[in-house]
Amino acid sequence: MAQTSHQKVPSVYLYIPNVIGYIRIIMNFVAFSVCYSRKWIFVILYFLSFFLDGLDGWFARKFNQVSTFGAVLDMVTDRVSTACLLTILSQLYRPGLVFLSLLALDIASHWLQMYSSFLSGKTSHKDVKDKSNWLLKAYYGHRPFMAFCCVGSEVLYIILYFIADKESESLLEVCLIALKQNSLLSFLFSLTLLGWGIKQVINIIQMKSAADACVLYDMKRSK
Repeated sequence: MAQTSHQKVPSVYLYIPNVIGYIRIIMNFVAFSVCYSRKWIFVILYFLSFFLDGLDGWFARKFNQVSTFGAVLDMVTDRVSTACLLTILSQLYRPGLVFLSLLALDIASHWLQMYSSFLSGKTSHKDVKDKSNWLLKAYYGHRPFMAFCCVGSEVLYIILYFIADKESESLLEVCLIALKQNSLLSFLFSLTLLGWGIKQVINIIQMKSAADACVLYDMKRSK
């Protein structure tokens, strides 16, 4: 029997990757509600939420449930959770302006990239085939490389949160101590620091590239 228009189609709101997004929001809400009293609970919930971030894209492709709403939900959830963690770190370390600057760079870079992608008629902000910068192409074109940078950045923030003993610790001193330790922590800290550094360079490149795309759009529109 032929399929009819009466066949039920799942609402975009109920797509599996979007449901995963709702679960991530709940987990982050619980995590940040206990971040000052239960460090282990926060770390576990935050990392699980970050792990689920890698699964929603797989489910979207597996079940053909890619959506604009899902892409926006995913990015907003990522940016808000990272912003909240950076805000907490700005209170635990000095100078706190370092983390607030990283927060501003993260939001500006991704917001400009998303907006410029829509202006260009792209379906995803990860479509950078027309960009000239090789590092930006490598980041979005090779998932293992992107995963290394993203995981490294987030895990570094989690480590800094977890090893903070008191408020207003010197960020430089804590980092030097962590790097000098002959332990698994020192190796992990060094590895995540590398991924974090590459990601910040990419954020700057992405912000400049997206700003150029917006300017080009204005120039074309004015002709």
